Amino acid sequence: MSTRQEKVEAALEKIRPSLQEDGGDVELVEVTTDGVVKVKLTGACSGCPMREMTLQMGIGRVLKEEVPGVKEIVAV
Repeated sequence: MSTRQEKVEAALEKIRPSLQEDGGDVELVEVTTDGVVKVKLTGACSGCPMREMTLQMGIGRVLKEEVPGVKEIVAV
């Protein structure tokens, strides 16, 4: 059985190509025991005015759908 962190990494791999098409990327920083996923947006994503929408509606939506127990996504 994979850990929650491994499941988050696998879900991020599905999202990553879309971000890379626009010159950005996402790195997993931490998955806390209480279901908070901390990520770092890099490249074009780091300064993008749409980053919060990408974080919540894109990355967050996929992670919550694919990884049981994920409650919140935050950029660090």
